[in-house]
Amino acid sequence: MTHASAHKMLDAYPKDLGSIDQHKLAEGIAASFDCAQACTACADACLSEDMVTELTKCIRTDLDCADICTATGNVLSRHTGYDANVTRSVLQACATLCKTCADECERHAEMHSHCRICAEACRRCENACNELLASLD
Repeated sequence: MTHASAHKMLDAYPKDLGSIDQHKLAEGIAASFDCAQACTACADACLSEDMVTELTKCIRTDLDCADICTATGNVLSRHTGYDANVTRSVLQACATLCKTCADECERHAEMHSHCRICAEACRRCENACNELLASLD
């Protein structure tokens, strides 16, 4: 989901979204889904590398991050029955895993451009999650 699509969906929501920063929410949604895609693609690219055994931790971290980012994007996209505690927990988990994944991918970034691209997406998502967290009441 693009940032523009997330904004359009938030604007189309039939109820008041309350005091949440809609720009940061849209950014969090878009960054989560973008990061999930990058991590999935990176794990797949790692599996195609000749030195796949040396990338085992990277693959595992990519896949864990992709799962958490997808779940985060889904949770952030739901507003009916909103629970700020759930949102905070999911955002904290996502930011933590994105940092871990970015750190791991950066170890391989000079040799594998897919790891560099993934690390960049993870950093963007980590930042988006932390900014949204900081803005919550």
